[in-house]
Amino acid sequence: MARNKPLGKKLRLASALKSNRLPPPWVIVKTKRRVTYSPAKRHWRRVKLKA
Repeated sequence: MARNKPLGKKLRLASALKSNRLPPPWVIVKTKRRVTYSPAKRHWRRVKLKA
């Protein structure tokens, strides 16, 4: 990938990076462990972005 990225692509990649996280512990506690994973979780090698 190019070192110099357009701003739009950089923002989309940053957004994907932030969304690729587990829910915070307080959400798991608040929902009594009904929500334990994020459906938006993505593995870098299995699922590619359309960014």
